[in-house]
Amino acid sequence: MKLIDPILQFQSEIQEIRRDIHAHPELCYEEHRTAEVVANQLTQWGIPVVRGLGKTGVLGIIRNGDSPRAIGLRADMDALPMQELNTFAHTSRHAGKMHACGHDGHTAMLLGAAKYLAQHRDFDGTVYLIFQPAEEGGGGARAMMQDGLFEQYPMEAVFGMHNWPGIASGHFAVTPGPMMASSNEFYVTVRGKGAHAAQPHKGIDPIMTAIQIAQSWQTIVSRNASPLESAVLSVTQIHSGSATNVIPDEATLIGTVRAFSTEMIDLIERRMQTIAQHTAAAFDAEVEFSFKRNYPPLINHAAETAFATEVMRAVVGADKVDAHTEPTMGAEDFAFMLQAKPGCYVFLGNGEGSHRDAGHGLGPCNLHNPSYDFNDELLPVGATYWVRLAENYLKKTA
Repeated sequence: MKLIDPILQFQSEIQEIRRDIHAHPELCYEEHRTAEVVANQLTQWGIPVVRGLGKTGVLGIIRNGDSPRAIGLRADMDALPMQELNTFAHTSRHAGKMHACGHDGHTAMLLGAAKYLAQHRDFDGTVYLIFQPAEEGGGGARAMMQDGLFEQYPMEAVFGMHNWPGIASGHFAVTPGPMMASSNEFYVTVRGKGAHAAQPHKGIDPIMTAIQIAQSWQTIVSRNASPLESAVLSVTQIHSGSATNVIPDEATLIGTVRAFSTEMIDLIERRMQTIAQHTAAAFDAEVEFSFKRNYPPLINHAAETAFATEVMRAVVGADKVDAHTEPTMGAEDFAFMLQAKPGCYVFLGNGEGSHRDAGHGLGPCNLHNPSYDFNDELLPVGATYWVRLAENYLKKTA
């Protein structure tokens, strides 16, 4: 690896910041303390700061030279509403809140890059450091954009990064085109007519209707979608009834749909609604159908992905970069930024969990697991990648 020496020298400082953020997790749009920590550090290093984009977002601005060119580097800051099982020194101080996705590490890696860039400024143009709130379901990327992120601070391209357990520590993975799926939710209420369970002929059973709808939906991916495209339709909740001898009035179906294209989501939503309506009609029931689109698919741009891949290879070596990794059905709101600007999103391997301090939980070191912890060995790797990405993108001309 060709890591930057000054970053290695202040790694312990960045690690201390990371663990402090981990110990004080904040949920989406509640990242007031985290934003204060970020803003204070940037200010201390002489970096101008903008607050309030996307409510609790922070933007750092590092300029050098007179080029109008600019690049955006993005890290997310929010935690998850879950109880941490780790008991090491930097475990969460707030019950029911935990940095179980590594956003504390993402923030720290970008801070490490910020400190170096501010001290050395070996580039010509502007580096925008985007510390984003509310990635975990809050759409913080979109909120920052709605507050004028790209209009007020024009940048040519934007780049993101996420740690990834299961990939070897310090290895990178990326792919051009679809990298992560869209995230969508559905809520369906089937209304029948309640009756005594011993006299079902006097009612309209919403449970059997809901079961028929759920089963029929499974043919959408297998029979309506192209077998060459990937999609997931999962019914994750069915709620109905209150007693063993009562046919209830209503049943609800809740779940998620994932796919790598808007066209596929359009198809699935349309077929789901049609099947639900006609199946309910066949049972003399009524149906209320709601489909909520959360995050679009994350699509990496080809040129920016090729550029980022070369930077990764220069930092960690070609043998540690998977340039055609398998996409994931997980979702990420950086997708909104990639709809507005060219750019690339990469995975940085977090390892299998052997890095965790004594006192970690007994569960695996997976994302969204109560035994997870970010791998601090990645701090100089991620920070070096950010620095080299910015420097090469904004290369000084002779």
